[in-house]
Amino acid sequence: MKVEALIFNVIAVFCVIAAVVYGVWAREPIGTTALTLSGGLTGMIGAFFWFVSRRIDARPEDRKDADIAEGAGELGFFPPASYWPFALALSVGLMGLGLAYFYAWLILIAAAALLITIGGLLFEYYVGQNATQS
Repeated sequence: MKVEALIFNVIAVFCVIAAVVYGVWAREPIGTTALTLSGGLTGMIGAFFWFVSRRIDARPEDRKDADIAEGAGELGFFPPASYWPFALALSVGLMGLGLAYFYAWLILIAAAALLITIGGLLFEYYVGQNATQS
């Protein structure tokens, strides 16, 4: 995780320096704001990776003396096909339309749809045929 933290923090520093140079040179607020926000967001990701890297043991990718075989094996659980992300995208699109036109009734319907689809996505592997056996 230290390599990932370094990559994101270097990008964050570059974006902040570019924002300062761009702001002084071009005097254009939108580009300066975009660069500053990009630096802040990549800095947050870099800080997260840095905190995580301090709490976990060094992975084979982080050690210079590691062998390739140490990284072999199961990497984690990757879910098969799911329809919930598509339903979530439709709910977010519906909320966007409701907010763009400021239709209170559409915002309420979209909020209910968002709660249902977020719940469906979160609890997909706890109910039905995909429920894990314990």
